[in-house]
Amino acid sequence: MCGRYALTADKQALQNRYHAEVMLENVEERTEIFPTNTNLVLLPNQKLYPLKWGFTPSFSKQPIINARSETILEKPTFREPFEKKRCIVPATSFFEWQKMEGQEKKERREIFIKDLPIFSIAGICERYPGENGESILTYTILTTAANEQMKPIHHRMPVLLHPEEEQQYLDLEANPQEVRKLLTPFEGELVIQ
Repeated sequence: MCGRYALTADKQALQNRYHAEVMLENVEERTEIFPTNTNLVLLPNQKLYPLKWGFTPSFSKQPIINARSETILEKPTFREPFEKKRCIVPATSFFEWQKMEGQEKKERREIFIKDLPIFSIAGICERYPGENGESILTYTILTTAANEQMKPIHHRMPVLLHPEEEQQYLDLEANPQEVRKLLTPFEGELVIQ
């Protein structure tokens, strides 16, 4: 599960990292992003738009903030967005809570990718009715099994894309079965604090 992340990068850093246009005047650096917040997301048109975190289908009592990559093409809520509405969620770190031996309270851990100050989390988008009845674009984060570094902390982690995988992931002409092969536990080195 991924329920919090950070994006402490300014507009220029995001433009340089993704060679993308940022569709906001001011970009607020955020040390902790929560579900239902509006955040910058990279769409296939190479533009960073502010979208709301969490799918809101009528059957769900609360926003769906994560989608399991293993069943992404089987679940009706996620299949069509994965096939036709993929996006990238820029981040500078993500958070997970670790159960510590002998302690009741879990300890918050902040996780970075070594030598990659801004990294990409795989996401999907979907439109849902907003509070005023207008349609709003939302996103959810894809998760996968934890890699060896994450296993002591949690059994799941966000799908972290290597920079060389980003264009293939955003290519909506690509075969979804081939794109699905990118949704694996991260093989690079994490920095856990």
